[in-house]
Amino acid sequence: MTSSKTKKRSLFRSPIIYKVLTVSVIAFVAWLVYLDAQVQYKFEGKRWSLPAQVFARSLEIFDGQALNLSNLEGELTLLRYIKSNSASAPGLYTINGKSVSIYRRAHTAVEGPQPDLLVKFEITGDVIQGLTVNGRASSGIENLEPFKIGGVYPRVKEERELVNYSDIPPGLIAALIATEDKNFYEHFGVSPTAIARAAFVNVKAGRVVQGGSTLTQQLVKNFYLTSERSLWRKANEAIMAILLDFHYSKEEILETYINDIYLGQSGSTAIHGFSMASRFYFAKDLSACSLNELALLVAIVKGPSYYDPRRHPQRARTRRDLVLSLMNQDNWITKAEMLKTQALSLNVVSKPRFQSNRYPAFLDLVKRQLARDYLEEDLQSEGLKIYTTLDPQLQQGLEKSVQQEMDKLDPDSATQSLQAGAIFTAVGTGEVLAIVGDRSGRYSGFNRALDADRSIGSLIKPAIYLTALEQPERYHLASLISDEPFFLEFEDGEKWAPNNFDGNNKKSVPLFEGLADSLNLASARLGLQLGLDNVHATLRKLGVTQNLNPYPSLLLGAQAMTPFEVAKFYQTIASNGFNMPLRAIREVTDANGQVLSRYPFQVEQVIEPQASYLLQSAMQEAMRRGTGKSAYRRLPNALNTAGKTGTTNDFRDSWFAGFSGDYLGVVWLGKDNNEPTGLTGSSGALKVWTSFMASVPQYPLSVPRPSGVSLKWFDSETWQLSDEGCRGAEALPVWGEAVGTEHKPCSVGFNSIKGWFKSWLQ
Repeated sequence: MTSSKTKKRSLFRSPIIYKVLTVSVIAFVAWLVYLDAQVQYKFEGKRWSLPAQVFARSLEIFDGQALNLSNLEGELTLLRYIKSNSASAPGLYTINGKSVSIYRRAHTAVEGPQPDLLVKFEITGDVIQGLTVNGRASSGIENLEPFKIGGVYPRVKEERELVNYSDIPPGLIAALIATEDKNFYEHFGVSPTAIARAAFVNVKAGRVVQGGSTLTQQLVKNFYLTSERSLWRKANEAIMAILLDFHYSKEEILETYINDIYLGQSGSTAIHGFSMASRFYFAKDLSACSLNELALLVAIVKGPSYYDPRRHPQRARTRRDLVLSLMNQDNWITKAEMLKTQALSLNVVSKPRFQSNRYPAFLDLVKRQLARDYLEEDLQSEGLKIYTTLDPQLQQGLEKSVQQEMDKLDPDSATQSLQAGAIFTAVGTGEVLAIVGDRSGRYSGFNRALDADRSIGSLIKPAIYLTALEQPERYHLASLISDEPFFLEFEDGEKWAPNNFDGNNKKSVPLFEGLADSLNLASARLGLQLGLDNVHATLRKLGVTQNLNPYPSLLLGAQAMTPFEVAKFYQTIASNGFNMPLRAIREVTDANGQVLSRYPFQVEQVIEPQASYLLQSAMQEAMRRGTGKSAYRRLPNALNTAGKTGTTNDFRDSWFAGFSGDYLGVVWLGKDNNEPTGLTGSSGALKVWTSFMASVPQYPLSVPRPSGVSLKWFDSETWQLSDEGCRGAEALPVWGEAVGTEHKPCSVGFNSIKGWFKSWLQ
């Protein structure tokens, strides 16, 4: 007996045991130090990689705004508003004849938090009238919340929107604590009593109702550790939870948990945090969620897939009701509140409010413009908010028009090879409103609107005629120019002999007719008279930056450009001679809403207003009686437009560029392999442009006549000066007085008065 005790004492006094214990203690302390460093490093550093969020423009509602009911409903559907008999709550709207009521949701904009409010108005003749806000007449502008169109994602796609503790709804905190961690404010990171209570409740219920892990442990598991199931991971979880609770306040821990928790999946993108989940499930800010909605979000925590309210509404409702019951048991809500809320539907929108990169061609342009000021890493991780110029109504209309017209032009689904690129901008600002880079608007790949470098054909011709019209002492719209055949022979013996499209030619034509009818011979002769260098200079002023063809073939469009580049120089024409860069971004803010960059429109007058006015007049003639006249089979006569068709050799490219008072559009159709399409500008691209313009309410082109420009009457046969009452006389705007002195007299009679009245109407 004595010998056995002696052996035990000697064993504990053994140097080996002391060494093992000492090493174990040192290893444990070292491990604690390591875990402590891990906890503090990530918690105090950049906790998440937040993708940049990209938003469309906000729909502006004001008296005089051009808007039709169909397009409005399309955007409200996109924003997940619900049509109802009464716009009695945020997210509801009604339409009764011409009368519209929209209960706008509260949201955050660049200007700051925007409250929910009720707007009412009428749409008469596609124009908003009689706007009231919360029952009072308003002469201001109200905006709906912007639609999220996508993001700039890192390799692992996660959507997360951060919320500060002070902005967390109290009901969410109450629901979380009642359901997930009753002793959150009392324990030190782990809760032995919670583990015991959860075991008791689960046994009593016969199923898993509560878990024993604290919110702090859940945060550690999701934030720091892998999904491995082992005692070692569980031990690390408990130690790190204690360390986290030791270093940081309950408010900091709760804020991080609420921003980190996984709550759903949108395709390949994971939804993290309650703020983003509120948008995903209810299409609203977290601050605007009701008790019913907050309880459902907490219910989803236990299993976002199992309790998915869209796929398994009954499961989700049962779990939500349990959350409300637990809140009542802990005196967070009364029994009456519990019963009233349990009777409510889930209130989940049918589809997520956003989809990842819904408009790939437009997002491609946004990324390229952002790349000038921001690093890719910042766009993928800093939570920037990008507010863009995209108009969802116009984008959807353009996609629809391209798809419908392309199916008519190239109907064989097995061999569809005809492709499209199109871009529409705001005439007054240069904002890009809609863009497609493929006949399928949602295709993410080669972006033909930005990258299809193709010969532009007759789209070059307005630059030739503008060059002439800038010289009023030599040219005016009625100046006669030769349309007779000619050829040039170069030093190597090669000849250049252009022809008109139809093979015919006239002896001479008035200058405006050469452009309106897109006469190759007249245009080439005029360009050569003016000089290629002068035409080059005009193109530079209009905004063309790439290398220009130095040969006469430039005059007939042997110059490659993308639809975006064409839109840049036609923007200057449409904007009355003001050059303005095309922009897709308005503002960029950080994750907290502080503005980092603004992209105001820049403008520089590069063309005299008189010359610009005359060119637009000639381009209007192209639409009324020239190569673009087929557009008015669908467009209303009151919609005054200006434009130009373009066709390249062997019908390889079909182009059209045109504008109204509101919108400029450039459309290209062709094949990627550069094979002939059989389409002219008017039989192809013009049809797409017309289809889109016919679907959009807008104002006609109406430019005040600038000083120095007056109307002169010309005889429509000789194009000599005539009198207002003469038969066949046409009125044309003239800059200055250098129109010659030859005057064709006429007698005034019934036919003369009839001709005058016809000309006046025109």
